[in-house]
Formats: sequence, C-alpha cells, structure tokens
Amino acid sequence: MTLTTQFITMAAMIASGILFGAMLDTYQRFLNRPKRKSWIAFINDILFWAAQALLIFYVLYLVNKGEIRFYIFIALLCGFAAYQALIKSLYLWLLERLIQAGMWLGRLFAKTVQLLIFKPVTGLFQLLVGLVLLIGRGLLLLLAFIGKTALFFIRIILFLPLKKIFSLLWKVLPKGFKKSAEKLYNSGTGLLGKTMDMWKRIKNRTKE
Repeated sequence: MTLTTQFITMAAMIASGILFGAMLDTYQRFLNRPKRKSWIAFINDILFWAAQALLIFYVLYLVNKGEIRFYIFIALLCGFAAYQALIKSLYLWLLERLIQAGMWLGRLFAKTVQLLIFKPVTGLFQLLVGLVLLIGRGLLLLLAFIGKTALFFIRIILFLPLKKIFSLLWKVLPKGFKKSAEKLYNSGTGLLGKTMDMWKRIKNRTKE
C-alpha cells in the first residue's frame, strides 16, 4: 500500500467516523428508545450496526480494496471523537431544525390537500346529494299533483255519472227491494262496526 493510499485511507476513515457519529445521533433521535419495546429496539440496533459496518467496509474497499490495518480503527475513533467534541452540538441543533421544518412542511401539505382536494370534493358531493334530494322531492310533488289531478278527472268523468245513474236506478227499483237492500247494508255496517270494536279490544289487551 503506497503512502498516498494510506493517507486517503486515513482521511476516509476519519470522515467515516464523523459520519458514523452523526448517523448514530440521528438513529437515536428517531428511534425514541424509551417508548419502544425492548425487542424492537434490539432488532433495530442489530440492523443499524450491521448497516454501519457494511458502509464503512464499502468505503474502505473503495479507497484501498478492503485492506484492514490497525490505524484504520484509530482513524475511525479519531473521527468519532472529533464529531463528539466539535460537531455534535451543531449537528443536533441542525437536525432538530430540519425535523421541525419537515413537520411544518407536512402539516402545510396536509392543509393544502384538505383545502384544494378534500373540501372541494366533499362540497361537490354534498351539492350532488342536495340536488338528488331536491329532484326527488320535486318528482314526488309532481307525482302527487298528477295523482290528485287524475283522481279529480276520474271523479268528474266516471264517479259523478255513475252516481247519477245509480240514483236514477234506485228510484225506479221496487220498494221491497230497496228495504231488503237497506237492511243488508245496515246489517253489514253493524257487523263491520262490531268487528272493528273487537279488533280494538284485542289490540289493547296485547299492549297491556
């Protein structure tokens, strides 16, 4: 390994140590360990450390084909220590600002979607429902008007002439037939009244 390669390797490992410190703080910030179950935090820790090891080895492979030397670990520790002493506080402040900005943008996006998409769609839906109800009510009123008009004309055209015809026929019928018909009508009316009274009594008893 040439001196230039060794120098590049040292610089790359110092940078990797700084990057590792930043990624560790980022991971701890988003993990929210006190609110996580222990087994979930354990699995996340394993995945994080495995990913960091692979990333550092990939950087090492790019600079010196993956040759491991003792000074590589020293360079990693120096980079991590430099991050802890010089960069950590600034990075954490910047990270919090970025998180707050991201949350603000998320809320802004949600409000924009609500104002530009959700509310117009719900308003259009309510308008369509109102139009359907209005049209349905209009159709019902129209059908009621048509029914009343039809009944009026049926009464004029059919019932009144039939009533006059039956009244004329009733006048020319024999008196004996009239009396028999009246008795039959009265008996039928009385039977119907008794039946209705009995039905009301049965209904009241079932309610009690």
